[in-house]
Amino acid sequence: MIRTIAIDDEPLALQLLTNYIEKTPFLDLIGAFDNPIDAMEFLNEQEADLMFIDIQMPDLTGIEFARILENPPKLVFTTAFEKYALEGFKLDAIDYLLKPFGYEEFLKAAKKAQKLIQYQSQETVESNNAFLFLKSDYKIRRINFNDILYIEGLKDYVKVFLQHQDKPVMSLNSLKALESKLPEEKFMRVHRSFIVNLEKIETIDRSRIVFGKEYIPVSDQFKKQFKDFLDKNFI
Repeated sequence: MIRTIAIDDEPLALQLLTNYIEKTPFLDLIGAFDNPIDAMEFLNEQEADLMFIDIQMPDLTGIEFARILENPPKLVFTTAFEKYALEGFKLDAIDYLLKPFGYEEFLKAAKKAQKLIQYQSQETVESNNAFLFLKSDYKIRRINFNDILYIEGLKDYVKVFLQHQDKPVMSLNSLKALESKLPEEKFMRVHRSFIVNLEKIETIDRSRIVFGKEYIPVSDQFKKQFKDFLDKNFI
C-alpha cells in the first residue's frame, strides 16, 4: 500500500481527490488537508510515499510547498492552469493533472507513482555497501562507492565527484538524502556542503582535505568527528 496524502484548498476538489484515492486499491489515504501548513505539520510526524497537491493555493502554492520540503513524498500536481506544468516537472513530479480530470486520468498517474515507488523500494531491498543508483540527466546512473571522491551539496542539486572522471555527476537531490544512503564507515560529512570518502583521503593541508586541485574545508561543526577519525589512523 502506498501511503498517500491530498492537499487542495477547494473543498469539492479535495473531496474528489480523497474519493479517488480511497477507491484505488493500492493507495492508502493517511491525510487530507485544505492548506499546506497543516500538511507540513503532519509530514513532520508521519511519512508519506505520495502526495496529490493543488498548485494554486493562497499563502503557499503547491510548488512553493514542495520546494521547502527537505525530502518530499513523490509528487502529482493538480491544477486548472497549464502554465504551471513546466515548474511542476522541474520538481521531478511524477505527473500533472489538469482540472477537471476524471478517475481514468487519476488512475494513470497513480499507477505511474506505484511503478516508481515499487522500483525504488526494490532498490532499497537490494541495497548494499558497494553502490547506489542516482538519477542524473534523465537517466539512472549506477555509482560505485569506491569511485566517489567527494560530494558537494548545492541548493537543489548534489555534485558527485568520481575518480578518473573530469565532470561530476549532477542529481536533483539533497545532500542529507544522499548521506542516508552512504555507508557510515566509508563516508563522513566534513562541512554543511561536503561529504568525503574517507578511503580516498591522501593529503590534508591546514584543516583542508586535498583532492587534486580542490580543497575541501573541514568546518568547526565537524572538526571533532574528523579529528577522531585521524587519531584512530595516525602514527
